[in-house]
Amino acid sequence: MEENEETGFGAGEKIRELDIQDELKESYLTYSMSVIIQRALPDIRDGLKPSQRRILVAMRDLNLGPRGGHRKSAAIVGQTMMSYHPHGDGAIYPTLVRMAQDFNTRYPLVDSQGNFGSIDGDPPAAMRYTEARMTEGTVQLMADIDKETVDHQKTFDNRLDEPSVLPAAFPNLLCNGSTGIAVGMATSMPPHNLGEVCAGLRALIANPDITIEELMGHIPGPDFPTGAEICGRAGIRQAYKTGRGLIKVRSKYHVEPGKNKDSIIFTEIPYQENKVSIIEKISECVKDGRIQDIADVRDESDKNIRLVIELKMSASPEVVVNQLYKFTQLSATFSIINIALVRGRPETLGLKELLNEYKRHRVEIIRRRTRYLLRKAEERAHIVEGLLKALDIIDEVIALIRSSKTDQEAQSRLMAEHQFTEIQAHQILIMQLRRLTGLERQKLQDELDQLHADIKYYREILASEQLVFDLIIEELGEAEKKLGDERRTEIVEEAEDYAAEDLIPEEQVAVTFTREGYVKRTPLSTYRNQGRGGRGIAGGNKKEGDFVKTLFVASTHDYILLYTNKGRVYWLRVYEIPNMGRTAKGRPIINFLNLAEGETVSQQLCVDEFDAERFVVFATRQGTTKKVSLDQFSRPRTAGIIAIKLKEGDSLIGAALCKAGQEVMLGTRAGKAIRFDEADIRPMGRTAAGVGGINLSADDEVVDMAILDPTQEGVTLLTACANGFGKKTAAENYRRQKRNG
Repeated sequence: MEENEETGFGAGEKIRELDIQDELKESYLTYSMSVIIQRALPDIRDGLKPSQRRILVAMRDLNLGPRGGHRKSAAIVGQTMMSYHPHGDGAIYPTLVRMAQDFNTRYPLVDSQGNFGSIDGDPPAAMRYTEARMTEGTVQLMADIDKETVDHQKTFDNRLDEPSVLPAAFPNLLCNGSTGIAVGMATSMPPHNLGEVCAGLRALIANPDITIEELMGHIPGPDFPTGAEICGRAGIRQAYKTGRGLIKVRSKYHVEPGKNKDSIIFTEIPYQENKVSIIEKISECVKDGRIQDIADVRDESDKNIRLVIELKMSASPEVVVNQLYKFTQLSATFSIINIALVRGRPETLGLKELLNEYKRHRVEIIRRRTRYLLRKAEERAHIVEGLLKALDIIDEVIALIRSSKTDQEAQSRLMAEHQFTEIQAHQILIMQLRRLTGLERQKLQDELDQLHADIKYYREILASEQLVFDLIIEELGEAEKKLGDERRTEIVEEAEDYAAEDLIPEEQVAVTFTREGYVKRTPLSTYRNQGRGGRGIAGGNKKEGDFVKTLFVASTHDYILLYTNKGRVYWLRVYEIPNMGRTAKGRPIINFLNLAEGETVSQQLCVDEFDAERFVVFATRQGTTKKVSLDQFSRPRTAGIIAIKLKEGDSLIGAALCKAGQEVMLGTRAGKAIRFDEADIRPMGRTAAGVGGINLSADDEVVDMAILDPTQEGVTLLTACANGFGKKTAAENYRRQKRNG
């Protein structure tokens, strides 16, 4: 609705009423597209954002070639801001700096002089102190720009023309990558090795139907300026197929042995990680106890990275490295998002699409350049033909010129009387007298012959797609000779996620369980050797009435199987048990297990591996026995699993490891015992109920179980009674029976 206001603000102006939602939507979309196209995303053809392209063009305007002198960065920033990019030096100078940093840009486009920042995160010096010029890479990007190879557009003030894209004689987007955050999208393209990309382009030109797997034979993966290692190829393959993927990048290291302790030396770190931040994170991990075996951290870097991690005595370098990879930025994930502007629209592209778009761009550049060269050659040939024709009738031409009153009259008469064109007539009039010599005439004839050959060649190029492809390959080879180098990033086999044991040093410890359910582990080094008759040392402060029920020596990487009276089994890794002093009473076992009400641990078994050669034999209070292969307990669950199915009112009283040829012995409350071969119990599944082990009287029950090895001599059994009586009996005094006797 329009109204005419006669008074107040905006008097006499037309006022429109708009829906604020529609206006916000339209304004936001306009803003979004401006950010996407003008600031955040690179062009698929030259791999540059407008700000980067304008800085390089401004440097070209200042004639800052790679073989010329450096110029103050402030002058470059000022030229860029004055002519092409009026957004302030706060946006231009950081962009210039990044294109010069060899730890951020694989093939730097700016040759810097002065402090341009460091991988430690140090800022660059002010632009009045630093200097810069173009690199050979920039020259390659601008090759043939003066031959009408690209379109130009007016600058912000309509005063100058600027190129909308650069010719890009080398694939800058793939080789240098790009990062940027737009509205609703972001790009994160990793850098690659120029030689490998050129090889991939040659393979694509030779076989347009080439597969991603075949391309990866030429371009195995990203090549970061900071080196390091890429773990695995699955993420690379995914990114090359879909345009999106995740890759794991790890620092490179080696171990330097010392007199009493080793040092880990990191020489390459993941791309775009800050070395100072890494050192701070390592120090933080040491302080909070996550990494305990580091004695010192030193940064001995100069031109190359050398981060020294000095270890404590007897520390395991492999464990510390795993801890550093787990807890610090020495191992990082790089997200690949291949979004770029394709003909003004943002698209997500795989590797083959990226190569195809660059190839399409180079085809257009070469054709436009050839058309330009053809036109120039034809124009020059036309002039030379006129000059040669004039030399053939030079006396008549001289007489005509001498008889003419003005240049214009002479030019008109040459065109009318001798059929010269306007441009030929003009060139004849300005021809120097030395052109009249025979040698100069031969030079003109040779030039004309060469021009005819060039014109023929240019027309052949425009008529043949294969010749265009041959030129692309040839020019890629020239760029590769000037800029190519060796791969820096190594691609290694995929690193598995670090299991907890990879972060725990392996050592022998004493593990104790008490009757009241307290558990702890103590390093064996805590207990010193003593001679016979020594007084010993305290093993722990126990709760009144409590005592150590089970004690065994195990590795911190071993498993402990905990079998409960309800017939279930739970898992604990030895390193999960709290490491406590020898006088500590330990922690309640219920803190580590999800036990049901009334459920208690009946037996603990320590195993280093779950093999199929060993079995777990169970005994229940009501005389049932069962044998299960140990490998059936190899898949831990937090909530535990069924180990034996119990009858109503029954409970598990014992579990023990056994192997073929051993014997099982059960003892009852009434003082009865039975001894039988383990082979009498056939192997069963976890959920089976078992078979009879001993035939009990009505008021009797099984109280304990033991495993005997008949190959050992002198085996004795200790029998302890409730009222304190006990006896020791040779195992051979117990006769062998069949089970359930």
